[in-house]
Amino acid sequence: MRTGLESRLEVMSLGVLNSAEATRFRTIGPQHIGEVAARYGLPADALEAVRAVSQVLPFRVNDYVLSTLVDWHRIPEDPLFQLVFPQRGMLKPDDERKLIELSGRRGTRREIAAEVSRIRAELNPHPSGQKQLNVPELAGTELPGMQHKYRETVLYFPQQGQTCHAYCTYCFRWAQFIGDADLRFAAPGPELLVRYLRGHPAVSDVLITGGDPMVMSTERLRSHLEPILAVDTVQTIRIGTKSVAYWPHRFVTDADADDVLRLFEQVVASGRNLAVMAHFSHPRELETDIARKALARIRATGALIYCQAPLIAHVNDDPRVWADMWRAELAAGAVPYYMFVERDTGPRHYFEVPLATGLEIFRTAYRTLPGLARTVRGPVMSATPGKVMVEGVEDTPRGRLFQLRMLQARDPELVGRPFRARFSSTAAWLDQLELDPSAPADIAAAITGAIGAQKPALSGTTH
Repeated sequence: MRTGLESRLEVMSLGVLNSAEATRFRTIGPQHIGEVAARYGLPADALEAVRAVSQVLPFRVNDYVLSTLVDWHRIPEDPLFQLVFPQRGMLKPDDERKLIELSGRRGTRREIAAEVSRIRAELNPHPSGQKQLNVPELAGTELPGMQHKYRETVLYFPQQGQTCHAYCTYCFRWAQFIGDADLRFAAPGPELLVRYLRGHPAVSDVLITGGDPMVMSTERLRSHLEPILAVDTVQTIRIGTKSVAYWPHRFVTDADADDVLRLFEQVVASGRNLAVMAHFSHPRELETDIARKALARIRATGALIYCQAPLIAHVNDDPRVWADMWRAELAAGAVPYYMFVERDTGPRHYFEVPLATGLEIFRTAYRTLPGLARTVRGPVMSATPGKVMVEGVEDTPRGRLFQLRMLQARDPELVGRPFRARFSSTAAWLDQLELDPSAPADIAAAITGAIGAQKPALSGTTH
């Protein structure tokens, strides 16, 4: 007898599987850029920029992204082209010039590698203390492929999921994809995670992240998920993924698409919440029939879908874009969740938007939304002490001030508490703000580094 899920999947497959053979995923990287240029008419200057910048920042796309998402009549200004293709200006002019010069005169591999390493080291590959503050320990030994920043949530990086169907040029986890083992988070299996969770019953949420866990086969994903289900204190499993935007076939026409949805149903049937944390950067990613079908099939399993993305110059720094995207998410049955501030890593100077501008973009878009879409929060900085939301601007006898709030924090005592900072029209990150003297002492200490200079006290079993 077929299950209810099987019946729903069969209905939602009609019109896709019957129309053509399932599309096969093909990785397109720097070595294929000449082929892309010839096929889509990439201008010579854009081609030169991609070749130079992709030596430093990771570059990967696929045929779906190229043929369906990018508007080749609008390059290089097209937001999806900006989103996936390295651009001139992402590196400092002198750095880009040096790379082009080395490549043009056929510099040795050693010369080019040395220059690439130097540039990468200056791009803050692991922001917000990820390596120094977030790596948990078990019996005095650091655990590979895990982060534990907030008491209730552990991040888990399965080794086989540390790549993506396509790379975002703004990605704050770019260091995962450049082949440097010292910079990479990767867990070979879930055994140590399970031991850690059993010793930390306050952890209720596990976020499977990367990279993108959905690049894994269903059986590989199952091998990481099922052991977590044996830990009673874990109530929510989150999967961070960009796959619905960049490869929705994963849930519709891939050979094991139905299998992965049955795995989702298994997680839900265990009594846990399964939250698919879907990354959408632009409404165009939600406009295709197959993307909408993928979302419908995910929801049919009982999984929840939450949507988040950073505010990115050249891609979505327009309130109409955000309003359209949040409305499209709501229409697809997903929950608009976060507008993040672009992190202080990688080509941040190219993508960053001042906090004051970001707040105005958020407010303008938010005002146009129906009530059910007003679940979204922003702009939010995932900074060293925690998640800081910019709530507003106020005029006081001391001058203009930002109204800020700690949405999440390493120190649970700080969660939900407000504070203020001097208004700045140019500041784009927390460390560029001057705290107002009214800021509570413990919040000020956390932000300035007196607290948070060492790992939080997360060990033990009595949180």
